[in-house]
Amino acid sequence: MTIQAAREPDLSPKTAGFVYQVQAVNATKDLPYAAIFHEQGLGKTKIGIDLALYWLAKSVVDSVMIVTKRGLIQNWTDELRIHTHVTPRLLSQDRRANFLAFNSPARIYLTHYEVLKSERKRMKLFLKTRRVGVILDEAHKIKNPDSDLTEAIFDLGPGFIRRVIMTGTPVANRPYDIWSQIFFLDEGESLGRDFPSFKKQFDLSNELSRDAKRAACFEEALSGLFQRIQRFSVRETKRAAEIHLPEKLLRNVVAELEPRQAEIYARFKRECAAIVVRDGVPQYDNAEDILKRLLRLIQVASNPKLVDDAYHGMPGKFPILLELINEIADRDEKAIIWTSFVENADWLARELRTFNAVKVHGKLSYEERAKSLKAFKVDPECRLLIATPASAKEGLTLTVANNAIFYDRSFSLDDYLQAQDRIHRISQEKDCTVSNIVAVGTVDEWVDTLLAAKQLAAQLGQGDITREQYNAQASYAFGQMVRDVLGLNGGH
Repeated sequence: MTIQAAREPDLSPKTAGFVYQVQAVNATKDLPYAAIFHEQGLGKTKIGIDLALYWLAKSVVDSVMIVTKRGLIQNWTDELRIHTHVTPRLLSQDRRANFLAFNSPARIYLTHYEVLKSERKRMKLFLKTRRVGVILDEAHKIKNPDSDLTEAIFDLGPGFIRRVIMTGTPVANRPYDIWSQIFFLDEGESLGRDFPSFKKQFDLSNELSRDAKRAACFEEALSGLFQRIQRFSVRETKRAAEIHLPEKLLRNVVAELEPRQAEIYARFKRECAAIVVRDGVPQYDNAEDILKRLLRLIQVASNPKLVDDAYHGMPGKFPILLELINEIADRDEKAIIWTSFVENADWLARELRTFNAVKVHGKLSYEERAKSLKAFKVDPECRLLIATPASAKEGLTLTVANNAIFYDRSFSLDDYLQAQDRIHRISQEKDCTVSNIVAVGTVDEWVDTLLAAKQLAAQLGQGDITREQYNAQASYAFGQMVRDVLGLNGGH
């Protein structure tokens, strides 16, 4: 069945891409499936749009489905308006409106991941009546092959004439996160159909610090990962793309826990040790319960109020944060302050109201978030944006700021890389500073070591560095450090 609009839209792009964007389009436009893994901040949206226009203009497909995260729908709407002459048809949780959309002659559909799950049955029928190409934006959303969402998308996958995934962090947190994304494209041809085996082979586990043979096997497998998918993947980094971006300085700024905070931290650490050791055996390697307890220590090191209502002091990190902010204000610059916790974002916004701080987090409506982002972008008096990575790490260009401060960090590499590159991307004109506030003698030091190991592993797996470069820098010290963080190196 061919759907034809009363008047065919102009399918030519309004804007020209950068050389590396044009190269990415040319390398993938005629493939049945492809992966666009360009580093965040290099304009993957433009690549995806130009691919969609090419498919439509050449009648490879008659419709293109662009799937993104819910919070990025407006961003894609804006980008489509800038770069195309086509108005997208939105698919939402409104089933009646979706019925009309499915039966329209739309050329580009724009929707979010949850709609693909809730409209799974109608989507399968739709794919039988139309020749549809799909672009999965922020494809690491489907990194967990066992989730209901991923299962739904796997089920729909073969019905699409063209399949493209896009993410700047394909190895979102652990090297095995890439398996599910590639399986969507080729149903296991490149990386196999057995996820448990793949996961075991590519697990950046604590055991690597104590097992040299296992570490060598991990490194060998990781160094060959990108070669297995290279025939349909493109990856470009900011350095390799040879675009001019200002410098980005990464630095750690140390802080001391204030006395009452230190007492609370020590108490939680003792409790962790008591629970972690069962029957005399430490149970600490990637267990979900242990991760929760490590996260609790991160909360205490950040702001004990998050876990103890009786705490009324000023956390040790806050004076350091205030000093950094005053230096930034003296330079007449703006900053984004990142915290993993909604309650922290609210608290920081109150404490920093003299800087006209605004906030973005998951408990705010999309309208409230948009209002905060607009104020941060256009109001010169609005100096600070307080944000959680979960709500603002992806798809946003916030180059009005050139400073990012991580008040605390989780153990998610994806959160860390995506968040810091909201400021270091195309259109940034100033040098950027990314500051991590690290509480000495706490879980923060382990997080710093773990994220460094994850980032290095990601670079090797993505083909950004060689095996030799990896070996020159690699450390699995996080595997030993976690014992001390959990209080296991004493009598256990």
